[in-house]
Amino acid sequence: MEAIPRTLLRDRAYAAIRDAIVSGEIAPGAVVRDAELAARLGLSRAPVREAFSRLVDEGLLESKPQSYTRVTPVVAADVRDAAAVVGAMHELATRVAVPRLIPADVEAMRAANERFATAVRTGDIDAALVADDELHDILVRAAGNRAAAATITRYTPLIRRLERRRFGEGSACRSAGLHERLIEACAGGDTDGAVRVTAEIWRGLAAMDVAGQEAAH
Repeated sequence: MEAIPRTLLRDRAYAAIRDAIVSGEIAPGAVVRDAELAARLGLSRAPVREAFSRLVDEGLLESKPQSYTRVTPVVAADVRDAAAVVGAMHELATRVAVPRLIPADVEAMRAANERFATAVRTGDIDAALVADDELHDILVRAAGNRAAAATITRYTPLIRRLERRRFGEGSACRSAGLHERLIEACAGGDTDGAVRVTAEIWRGLAAMDVAGQEAAH
């Protein structure tokens, strides 16, 4: 049997640990140990250590050499900064993508928003976030800007931890309406209108998350 490439093992470890942090399965402040997570994931310690290094770089873990590696706290300022950067990249992607969209793209966005709205109504946070990503990823892919896509991928997990709380509190209903406005602008080839709605989506997200986090302290 051919061995699994090390890069795939590293990516598998990274995705699993990142998702556990974002979902809250591994809570803010929790100490993580490479041996324990390697055993849990059925991997050796090497890809887990490499995943730790990437997660430290992305702000989900913090490490003190020879002492600990632990999940970072959820900090309002960090969420605000990440949301500003990710929002700007989505605005850029939308501006480039709208003239390139084909009818199938718009229909895929409608289908994703229907899944999103259904998930919000039923309280399925995971499905709502997946559908939200699918909708916006259509624009990111159409834009074809690899730097923007990489930046979005890197900083979105920092936002997701608070975004899950936002969905859990039922405040995502407005997002489905904003998505509808975005889709209609895309369908009509209204680039400026689509960019304005995208900016509104991200302004609202950042404001809600920061307000909610500061209220909790």
